[in-house]
Amino acid sequence: MTTNFLEKFGPRDTMEYDVVIVGGGPAGLSAAIKLKQLALAQSKEVSVCVLEKGGELGAHILSGAVMDPIAINELFPNWKELGAPLNTEVSEDRFLMLTETGSIKTPNWMLPDCFQNHGNYVISLANVVRWLGQQAESLGVEIFPGFPAAEILYNEDGSVKGVATGNMGVSHDGTASAAFQLGMELHAKYTLFAEGARGHLGKQLMQKFNLNEQCDPQTYGIGIKELWEIDPAKHQAGLVIHTAGWPLASDTYGGSFLYHLENNQVAVGLVVGLSYANPYLSPYEEFQRYKTHPAIRHFFEGAKRISYGARAITAGGLQSLPKLTFPGGALIGCDAGFLNMSRIKGSHAAMKSGMLVAESIFTALASERAHDELSSYSVAFKDSWLHTELHKARNVKPWLAKGLYFGAAMVGIDQILFKGKAPWTLHHQHADHECLRPASEFEPIVYPKPDGKLTFDRLSSVFISNTNHAEDQPIHLTLKNAEVPVGINLAQYAGPEARYCPAGVYEFIKADDGADKLQINAQNCVHCKTCDIKDPTQNIVWVTPEGGGGPNYPNM
Repeated sequence: MTTNFLEKFGPRDTMEYDVVIVGGGPAGLSAAIKLKQLALAQSKEVSVCVLEKGGELGAHILSGAVMDPIAINELFPNWKELGAPLNTEVSEDRFLMLTETGSIKTPNWMLPDCFQNHGNYVISLANVVRWLGQQAESLGVEIFPGFPAAEILYNEDGSVKGVATGNMGVSHDGTASAAFQLGMELHAKYTLFAEGARGHLGKQLMQKFNLNEQCDPQTYGIGIKELWEIDPAKHQAGLVIHTAGWPLASDTYGGSFLYHLENNQVAVGLVVGLSYANPYLSPYEEFQRYKTHPAIRHFFEGAKRISYGARAITAGGLQSLPKLTFPGGALIGCDAGFLNMSRIKGSHAAMKSGMLVAESIFTALASERAHDELSSYSVAFKDSWLHTELHKARNVKPWLAKGLYFGAAMVGIDQILFKGKAPWTLHHQHADHECLRPASEFEPIVYPKPDGKLTFDRLSSVFISNTNHAEDQPIHLTLKNAEVPVGINLAQYAGPEARYCPAGVYEFIKADDGADKLQINAQNCVHCKTCDIKDPTQNIVWVTPEGGGGPNYPNM
């Protein structure tokens, strides 16, 4: 398709930079800021560009989130004076083990370090990202929101040359509309990929350069989140609650978070490991059920739901990190998988990875290098506190994958007795899509109907995510084989895409002739990437839609 457009409308306009960064999240912006800080300190010029597929910085950013300030302390020691929106310090930790009707609070002295949040901050990561964007622009970084990188460009020697942004004004049938505009090429000496979990281009780079050759399969969770404004009498700024157990079965990895921010707001969510086996499981419905628990529901009675969103998170940890570099660039943040699952934290790790690679690039540029491999980035990571932290956490997810109760006991031994320094490393054996079992092995799960006050349907939830896509554009949820959804997924797995998608994108309907048919409601897509990860046949491939499409999260 691109070749045809280039033949008809080309060539594309080109812009040259020292560094191009794909993704305006904490990793990409921290890399851009650190590069500019290093250049400023040595009175040198480094041109840096950040491409962001969201309509504005922060529009696609969704996280819990409790933030460890260790990385922002390094990047901006005076962040408080500069007005960074880290406004609510954690005041109390609670960890609850839930049964269907009851809860057991774990004494804080029994909690491992990964669940101790003293000195951390409850934040809106979207707002932190917007603030980082302001700092980056003040340093001279060029930021282009609404311009998704859709294609990787290569030099003749195979090294990464840069990226091309997506074409605008392509009609639903793939032809150029009257508003057609050819994408632009951005060339760089080094290109960084910071697209977040399951990055569209990062996945291509891993395959082309065989970056996963010496690591475990990556494993993911789907995080589903709502933001509420609650009764001030029930609000406790800085309260952090985590739970495990109900509503998930003991053999399904997952847990919840409930964080009290400022202004009587509460962020609540459920993370479900995408390695689950039962195709009848619906992470969205499990989250709605969770809010009805007696230990949880009282926070939300009489409250107002403000926003909704969902996003996949990387959970494989150190064992699943790919090779970070390739000729001409590197992977940073969750595009690589730096999230610390045991702490349910990734923003500080993403920021640190961006800062580390920036130092490597600045040294390379000073030596007039370009398009080679930034091997010093990998070395610096192994010598950093980030590697130490991820090494300590490396066995938590593999233990929990063995079942809630046995896994929790072993995590306690690993994290409290051994302090994360056990003389062994457990490994992930399977990709998440390989773990789904045929529907014939399970009974369907009957979920309660939403009440519209505490629990809600998917479409009303998508509505408050402010999700929007230009109607007349190609569907960005592509199928390798159009016969697979009905012939295999529906026949063998009872059509799991209708349940694992938290936005109602996939729907099995009857065609005019009475045959089953998969309908893709792409306009609902919140860009969570769950379908790309969990589809049992790996037949669904998520590609970038037209720029600015997707959710528009105000303060998630």
